[in-house]
Amino acid sequence: QIYSKKVLEHFTNPRNAGSIADPDGIGEIGDPDCGDFLRVFIKIDDNTIKDVKYQIRGCPASIACASAMTEMAIGKSLDDAMMITDDDIVSELNGLPEFKIHCSALAATGLQKAIIDYFEKYITKGQIKEMNDAIQI
Repeated sequence: QIYSKKVLEHFTNPRNAGSIADPDGIGEIGDPDCGDFLRVFIKIDDNTIKDVKYQIRGCPASIACASAMTEMAIGKSLDDAMMITDDDIVSELNGLPEFKIHCSALAATGLQKAIIDYFEKYITKGQIKEMNDAIQI
């Protein structure tokens, strides 16, 4: 058997697939025109990831990695979620074949890009508010 039972479970019963209507951050990785592609949506409350959804086109390992990543990230602080690595995802799935390890990097990087997108929006909003406050003085 190439895949662990946990990989097969996440592939046949993926968790948190879909999108979030008004996400706080979006991360995309891959090429939507060819190959694996992942889009990650996050919802943040009080510096904690409250929800993660994803849209993916990829192989069974990619789907399983994205599914596992969402379960690992929900409820974590942004700092802790940012530290989720491809190795963490592989461990969570009880291993992947060597030629499928790159699939875990897709999930970890997609999450990290969504968090970075959130920070970029947050920082931009904060700077705009500070500028508006300064102008009104």
